[in-house]
Amino acid sequence: MPQHTSYTPITHLTWSTLLFPLALVLFEFATYISNDMILPGMPAVVREFGASPTLIPSAMTVCLLGGASLQWLLGPLSDRIGRRPVMLFGAIFFTFSCIGILWAHHFWGFLFFRFLQGIGLCFIGAVGYAAIQESFTEKMAIRVMAMMANVALIAPLIGPVAGAAVLQVADWRWIFIIVALVSAVSLLGLWHQMPETAPMDRTPLRLMTLWQDYGKVFRNQRFVYGGLALGLNSVPLLGWIALAPVILMQNAGLSTLDYGLWQIPVFAGLIIGNLVLAKLVTHIPIHTLIRLGTYPLLLGLLAAQYLLHAPQQWLWLVISMGLAAIGIGMINAALYRLTLFASAQSKGTVAAALGMLNMVIFALGIELLKWAYAQWGNRSFVLISLICGIAAVCARRAFLPGAHPATTA
Repeated sequence: MPQHTSYTPITHLTWSTLLFPLALVLFEFATYISNDMILPGMPAVVREFGASPTLIPSAMTVCLLGGASLQWLLGPLSDRIGRRPVMLFGAIFFTFSCIGILWAHHFWGFLFFRFLQGIGLCFIGAVGYAAIQESFTEKMAIRVMAMMANVALIAPLIGPVAGAAVLQVADWRWIFIIVALVSAVSLLGLWHQMPETAPMDRTPLRLMTLWQDYGKVFRNQRFVYGGLALGLNSVPLLGWIALAPVILMQNAGLSTLDYGLWQIPVFAGLIIGNLVLAKLVTHIPIHTLIRLGTYPLLLGLLAAQYLLHAPQQWLWLVISMGLAAIGIGMINAALYRLTLFASAQSKGTVAAALGMLNMVIFALGIELLKWAYAQWGNRSFVLISLICGIAAVCARRAFLPGAHPATTA
C-alpha cells in the first residue's frame, strides 16, 4: 500500500517555492525546443539524407511516440522509488540523446534519435507534472502549470527563429548541441531543487500489478473523457507546429526567418490564454474558466474554415490559429488538473496513463493531418482541426458535470 511522505503541499508562491518548477520547466523547454529549433532545418535534413520532404512531419510524430513509449513504466516506478531519482535520470538520458544524434548517418538514424529524445517527454508527463501537482495545492498547482506553460511556450515562439539563426552560421547538428547544453543546466537545477513528493508505494512493480492499476484508471469514464478532451484540444495546435514548415516555407515560399516570425501570433495567443488562466483561477471557478476558453477556441477554428474557399490565404490561417490558441491556453492546465484527480490511483500511474493517452492522440492526429494535407492541402487542415475541436468540446461536456465539488472551490 502507498505510504505517503510527510511533504506538505505549498499554499503560497514565493521565489524559493518556484525554483523547482523553474528547473523542471527549463528541462521541458529543452525537450520542446529540440523539436522547434530543428523545424526550419528539416528541409536541410531531408536533403542531406536524400529523404522525401513528405517525411518532414514524421520527425515530430516519432518524437511524440517516444513521449508515449515509457510513461506506462516511469509513472508507477516513480510511485515506488521516488519522483526525484527517476526525473534526474530522465534529464541525463535526454541530454545524451541530443549528443547521440550528431552521429546519425541516414534519415532513419535521425528519426531513431528523435524517438529517444521524445522519451524525455515521458519523464515530464509521468513524473515531473505529478511532482508539481503533489507539491502545490489545487489552485496554486494550476497557476504554476499555467506559468510553466508560458515559459515552455517560449520554445515554439523563439525556437524556429533561433533555429533559423543557427542555420545561417552552422549546420543543423549545432541545434542539438545547444539543446544538450540547456538540458544539462536544467539537470543541475533539478539536482539542487527538486523535492521528493512520491507516496513511496511498497507494492512490488510487477506487470500484472501495473495492468490492474492501469485497468482501474482506464475504466474510469470521467478520466477517459477528460483525457480525450485534453488530447483533442491540442491536436490543431500540434498539427500547426508539425505542418507549418510545409505550409509557410514550402508552399507559401517564406524564408526560414519569416517562417519563425509568423509563428509568433499563434504562440502569443497561447501565452495570453495561460496568463488569463493564471490570473483568474483564484477568482473564478475552474469549470467556468474551461467553458470560457471554449469560445475563442471554436471561434478561431470556425474562422479558419474560410480557407475552404480560399485555401492559399495562409495569413488568415495564422490569425485564426492564434485566436484558437487563446482558448487552448485557457483550458489545458485546468483540465489537466481535474483529469489527473478524476482517478484515485497513485498520481504517477494516473499521470502516465494521461500522458500515454494524449501522446497517442497527438501522434494519430498529426499523421492524419499530414496524410490529409498531402491530398487536399489547407482545406483538409482547417476542416480536421475543427472536427477535433468540436470532439474535444463534446468530451469536456461529458467530463465536467461529474467533477468533484472540491474542484470548483
